[in-house]
Amino acid sequence: MTRRNAPRSTGGFLIGLVFILAACAGLVLSFNLALDFPAQAASIYGPPASGLGLWQKIRLSYFLVMDKSQLTSPVDPAAASVKFTIESGESTDSILARLETAGLIPDAASFRAYLIYKGIDTHLQAGDYELSARLSPVEIAGRIQDATRAEIAFGVLPGWRLEEIALSLPSSGLAITPEEFIAAANSRPGQAAITAELPYGVSLEGFLFPGLYSVPRAAGASELVLILLHGFEGQVTTSLRSQLEAQGLSLHEAVILASIVEREAVLNDEKPMIASVFLNRLRMGMKLDADPTVQYAVGFNPGLNTWWSNPLTFEHLQTDSPYNTYLYAGLPPSPIANPDLASLQAVASPASTDFLYFRAACDGSGAHVFSYTLEEHNARSCP
Repeated sequence: MTRRNAPRSTGGFLIGLVFILAACAGLVLSFNLALDFPAQAASIYGPPASGLGLWQKIRLSYFLVMDKSQLTSPVDPAAASVKFTIESGESTDSILARLETAGLIPDAASFRAYLIYKGIDTHLQAGDYELSARLSPVEIAGRIQDATRAEIAFGVLPGWRLEEIALSLPSSGLAITPEEFIAAANSRPGQAAITAELPYGVSLEGFLFPGLYSVPRAAGASELVLILLHGFEGQVTTSLRSQLEAQGLSLHEAVILASIVEREAVLNDEKPMIASVFLNRLRMGMKLDADPTVQYAVGFNPGLNTWWSNPLTFEHLQTDSPYNTYLYAGLPPSPIANPDLASLQAVASPASTDFLYFRAACDGSGAHVFSYTLEEHNARSCP
């Protein structure tokens, strides 16, 4: 009995050993294959985040290799750009869900795996972005790491002249040079109907409406000028135009006068009074004698580092320029600055007065005193 059973026992042992060795070989092969996924993922997506553990790295690498086509190809190569905003404090789950809903990524789960693999899942930056489904999810992930806003808040102050707007550009975040802006402001963009109402040979000074604008960071000079012109068109309504015409002024003439009112007034509630003085003078054929027109004619004062010389000297008042309303009657050839809505409304609906003169009050408040006669005006000069 013993001799007959021994061979069978030895054979079973050998078979078992073969199975064990085969299983070990399979395990070794599987482990080697598993270790190959991180290498494949690194070749496709770059190195993983340093804080990942071995098994986490293997698991994420497997999913990323399997989802390569989803992560490295755009959802729609012909898609347009859209604005996508990440709110401050918004969760990663919310951001990924909205990206998927917007059709910018095909699958939130595979996108999350990529973000975790790169160590950027908790570093998505709040801000406004220009994204598109023509970008791959990997490219979109790169975009939302940069919180540089897609749009710039650009402001134009009431009473600024072209050159002052231009000088604000280098610190605005827009890639527009002062020279490019001034050149564009001397053009006639066809997209703005208002330009057809302006005489040839003058700039768009006066029609670049003051205010705070949201301007695309990539905007050029012509686009910025068009945005400012549209600001003017949006504020100057049909009703306001009718009121300006009722004063016997064309739109261009009204803006010229409003620009002078803008530079003369310190207090908004005095603008209708100042407008009435200038309108009274125009109707009587008197010279306007407006200091800001002389300042405009003089131009930049390097000693004072300003475009608006103050106080004016006797030599300034003798500047031979059609903008010098101490020498020439009527309105200057074009606006001297960019007036705000209050100045335009003051010209459209001036105070009903017979005043012909005004001067700054002596109390430093910015207010003015108004007079009917030159004698009264001179008597109110400050000591």
